[in-house]
Amino acid sequence: MTALPRPADVLPHREPFLFVTEVTDVVPGVSASGRWQLTTDEPFFAGHFPGRPTLPGVLMVESLAQLGGIAVLLDPRYAGKLPLFGGIERARFRRQVVPGDRLDLEVTMDRLSARAGKGHGTASVGGDTACEADLLFVIVDGGPS
Repeated sequence: MTALPRPADVLPHREPFLFVTEVTDVVPGVSASGRWQLTTDEPFFAGHFPGRPTLPGVLMVESLAQLGGIAVLLDPRYAGKLPLFGGIERARFRRQVVPGDRLDLEVTMDRLSARAGKGHGTASVGGDTACEADLLFVIVDGGPS
């Protein structure tokens, strides 16, 4: 069995903007599963919202995009490249995510070419869907190699 990569070994993202704690499964260029373990220390919780901290929906979508980036970048065809957001379609937010929750992430690639792709991601907590969205991205030069 091959060891799964650490997110920071694949993505160019770093704290405080790395929103994947662990990769649990990956099929390069096809799909990935992972987790984002939230603590009580993320700085955005202080302002979103005071007295009722809630994970911003846009950060849930970003965590899905980062996991999708891992699936793309582990495909040898995309060595030295960087996937960038091209669009977000059909995003739906179904439950609040709060400090201490573990966001379970799943992304599948629906379409992937030399220059662009589309995938679908779902984020859940305890088996309950928190967010799902279709993610469109472009692939440019300059990513990690």
